[in-house]
Amino acid sequence: MCKECYIDKNRITPLLNPADCLEKHTQYMCGTCGRCICIEHDSKRGLQRWNFPFKSLEIAKLYLRTADYTVKQPCGIYEIENKNNRRLYKIFASFKDLQLYLNKNKDKTCKTMKPVFIVEHYKEYPHTEVRKLSADEIKKYLSER
Repeated sequence: MCKECYIDKNRITPLLNPADCLEKHTQYMCGTCGRCICIEHDSKRGLQRWNFPFKSLEIAKLYLRTADYTVKQPCGIYEIENKNNRRLYKIFASFKDLQLYLNKNKDKTCKTMKPVFIVEHYKEYPHTEVRKLSADEIKKYLSER
């Protein structure tokens, strides 16, 4: 597992429309393993990719590093259930953010009120970059998948 981005598959992201995401969106480029993670801000919703709900813990983990990097502290992944017992996973920067979300979304609950995954300490890494990739970088990254 990469100590910086918490994943052992260094070309797993982007998951959906990878070429399009790499071409159009700002990427967090892991300075340790080179994995690109979408860190684009969605102006329509006022959110970054890591703010969205995820179908599984594994998918949420793919985006956790961008949350940690954005807020400069360890963020937690929480298991959320709706009234139909459907589970989703969301990243929150703090317990307070989880509480605010649950207060606004009365049909959702977090049974444990604890993260199912969180790193102990936030750390900066010297070779990390956050930027859009060049056409050559995109081609090389996709060829390594």
